[in-house]
Order: sequence, then C-alpha cells, then structure tokens
Amino acid sequence: MTVRDLAPRVESIAHSRALLDLFELLGRLLLATLFLLLGLQKLGTYGTIAAYMTAHQVPPELLPLAIAMEVLGALAIILGWNTRTTAFLLSIYALLTALLVHRNLEEPVEAIMFFKNVAIAAGFLLLAVHGAGRLSLDHRHSAAGSPRAAAESLAG
Repeated sequence: MTVRDLAPRVESIAHSRALLDLFELLGRLLLATLFLLLGLQKLGTYGTIAAYMTAHQVPPELLPLAIAMEVLGALAIILGWNTRTTAFLLSIYALLTALLVHRNLEEPVEAIMFFKNVAIAAGFLLLAVHGAGRLSLDHRHSAAGSPRAAAESLAG
C-alpha cells in the first residue's frame, strides 16, 4: 500500500463527523493529560518542586498557582469548559515555563523541554482558535442557548 492508496481513505475519514468529534475529544484528552498528571505530581513532591523553582530563579510562592493552572486547566480542557480562554491561558503558561525554567538551551534535556513546551503552547493556541468541538460542555452550552434549541424546547 502506498501513500497514494491511503489518500482516499484519509479523505473519507476527514468527512466523518462522528470520527472528527472523537478526534477532537481525544486531542483534548492527550493535550490536557500531561498537565493534569504534572499538577498532581507537584502536589506529592511539593518541596522538591519548590527547590527546583528556586534553583531556576522562579519564586516558589508561584507553585500553588502553577498547580492550580495545571490541574484545573487540564480538567477544563478535558471537559471542554471555557475551552478557548483556558487554552489561551495554558499556552501562555507553557511559554512562560519554557522561557523561565527551560532556558538553558545548551543543555540537551533542557532544550528538549523548552521545545516541548513551545509545541504544547502551539497545540493550546490551535485549541483556543478552533474551540473544543461538539463533544464538550462549551458545545452543549452554546447549543442550549441557540435560537433553534429555544424553539425546540417551546415546541416540546
């Protein structure tokens, strides 16, 4: 099978609304799970993370804010609640983390972490632009407030 043979199959998948809805949900889950896990890990290793922040000249007093951003932001993205705003804020958070914590690009691991955060920020920016999709609380809320939904509820 060649790439040319795959093109029609990929095109047919792209036109399946149910599959696209599933991919949007899966994308949100994959993007947010990292933040959820890291935020929960920070709760369990608070002292170690505070020391790491201090070593990188980041005030450890910001750690509760970082944990809240990661855990609550991830849950909001997974549920698709206030997705555009949350995704935009998490993109800024990811960029600031890259710039403040992973700025030593001569160190290979730090360079990887820096560009990982930049890539995550890009994913969140795409989510901020396109929204959560149909399998989200945002969609349910917007559909419930639409004129069509109001007319359907009146007809009842």
